[in-house]
Amino acid sequence: MKYLHTMIRVSDVAETLRFFELLGLKELHRYDNEAGRFTLIFLAVPGDEDAQVELTHNWDEAGYGGGRNFGHLAYAVDDIYASCQRLMEGGVTINRPPRDGRMAFVKSPDGISVELLQAGAALAPAEPWASMPNVGNW
Repeated sequence: MKYLHTMIRVSDVAETLRFFELLGLKELHRYDNEAGRFTLIFLAVPGDEDAQVELTHNWDEAGYGGGRNFGHLAYAVDDIYASCQRLMEGGVTINRPPRDGRMAFVKSPDGISVELLQAGAALAPAEPWASMPNVGNW
């Protein structure tokens, strides 16, 4: 058995791609199906192409609710503070800041939770993260 990918349904392809690009993923390939009226886009972290995220865009959908019931995607990052800073500068809300230097949560444009975990040991607590409050849920 081999892990292939995690699929999430998305409403706004451009905004979702922008979000995942801010996280550091790159598009590997895309498949448009005219007859089925959907697009599949496969993303991965460069150098780790075996762990993919499949974005499914159904052309005629009118919006998805309840993204929280999916659970979350999780990625290890080299510097959780730099990753969160890049996301914030890109307009992404940090729902659970990395106060502990170890873990943060953000959400995709469709409300899918994404957990960021510091690779290796936790970083020393630092501002503005140490005193930043939670926003919403994750």
